[in-house]
Amino acid sequence: MFRRSIHHLTKKYDVAILGGGHNALVSACYLSQANKSVVVLEKAPQFGGATQSVYAFDGVPAKLSRYSYLVSLFPDRIKNELGLEFETLRRKVSWYAPHGSDGGILLNRLFDEESRKNLLEFTNQQEVEAWQEFYGKIGRVAEKLAPTLLEPLKTEEEVRDLIGEEAWVDFVEQPLFVTLDKYFTDDLIKGIVLTDGLIGTWANANDRLSNICFLYHLIGNGTGEWRVPKGGMGQVVDALVSRAKKLGAELRTDSEVANVDLSDDGISLNTNEEDIQADVLLSGASPAVLERLTGITSASCRDGSQIKVNMVLKRLPKLKSGIDPNLAFAGTFHINESYRQLEKAYAQAAANQIPDEIPAEMYCHTLTDSSILDKSMVDAGNHTLTLFALHTPAYLFDKDHENKKTLVTERIISGLNQHLAEPIEDLILKDANGKPCLEVKTPQELEKEIDLPRGNIFHGDLSWPWQSGKDQRKWGVETAHDRVFVAGAGCMRGGGVSGIGGHNAAMAALERLRK
Repeated sequence: MFRRSIHHLTKKYDVAILGGGHNALVSACYLSQANKSVVVLEKAPQFGGATQSVYAFDGVPAKLSRYSYLVSLFPDRIKNELGLEFETLRRKVSWYAPHGSDGGILLNRLFDEESRKNLLEFTNQQEVEAWQEFYGKIGRVAEKLAPTLLEPLKTEEEVRDLIGEEAWVDFVEQPLFVTLDKYFTDDLIKGIVLTDGLIGTWANANDRLSNICFLYHLIGNGTGEWRVPKGGMGQVVDALVSRAKKLGAELRTDSEVANVDLSDDGISLNTNEEDIQADVLLSGASPAVLERLTGITSASCRDGSQIKVNMVLKRLPKLKSGIDPNLAFAGTFHINESYRQLEKAYAQAAANQIPDEIPAEMYCHTLTDSSILDKSMVDAGNHTLTLFALHTPAYLFDKDHENKKTLVTERIISGLNQHLAEPIEDLILKDANGKPCLEVKTPQELEKEIDLPRGNIFHGDLSWPWQSGKDQRKWGVETAHDRVFVAGAGCMRGGGVSGIGGHNAAMAALERLRK
């Protein structure tokens, strides 16, 4: 509890917003645009939360998207309605998956003749046709479902009618492993498809949570395309901060909320600077943080299950397959992600064992956008690599954290090196202190640094983006108190760099303010 002087000021706003991540800033923009008085309270020295860009290594002028690094779910509609000025870039390559000692599959973002040829060299015509049928079907689902994410929640029956019975069964009703078996026979192909159901989610192919995660990863903007933010993820934040300020929102960093008092008449907040009164409270922080401050119960959620790795290289490594690294690392580079490897790693982690082979995927931001590097680094041929490891739940690190972290790092590096013609360690740049430009973040460290509960990047378990069961909320952001709304990743239709939670919380808040 902060000690307040008797001269502590009190200010009144229509809306107070906890946290300064991208969703909170989206809310601030919409509410200010509607002529509401808004204050955003961020306890850290900078805005952005998981969407910030940082100089991670001493003396190395590379501004990394440290925590989140690609944009898929952020709707063009939000960008256009708010007049946001940031750019996202397309990647020509979708993914590369090495296999065997010297082989690999490369698919372009658009399934063109080159993609067909590459896939056919690895598998058979039936599998190629199944791939096109499968992604054609999920593409049609995305086109229909994406626009609903910024509307009041549809019912389960309405969505079932909207996407059609066959798609509903394939992607919603039956476990993902059944659908994978329906379309595909190859172990590697099945694994690559499955990864979209596992990123950031502690689940396997038999768990319906993987269906939900899969759906979110494939419906962004009606295309599911993952784009690179030009200049890094911090450019999205900078655009939101700039717009919110122009619209009149008060944005405060280093402003930690000590406690929140809720009443039927309004909200009272105590910060380390002043007392604040507001008609409505929005929380861009996780539901767990909101519960700590207000007592509003949050749902239990699974551990975060990913390790985040950032590195800066002297140059890209050569691969055993002989493929040009400028192609292999331009899209998503899959490591140990066959179906068998994914399921084995899950089973080992579920048995409280660090997986022998840790599934992971990585990409090189600087192949698409070199602007995050100083010109001297570009001229020297330096690059960044970002890696996201799966099936490493937080509980594996609760005891003996540092030794477990070291072991996991070694296995991740080993998994990458098996496909390289030269060890990645020899190519990692040194910082100003002579230390390797390599950082590894466990779920515990993600919680400590950016308040992700148990490292869960979605702030909680993802839920279907429609009304289901007893949950009949209109926007999916409402809480037990009618003046408090969840604006961050932890609301329904939250998760990812989307701004959707921020938009929907702002709409719900405006409706409450009109009462």
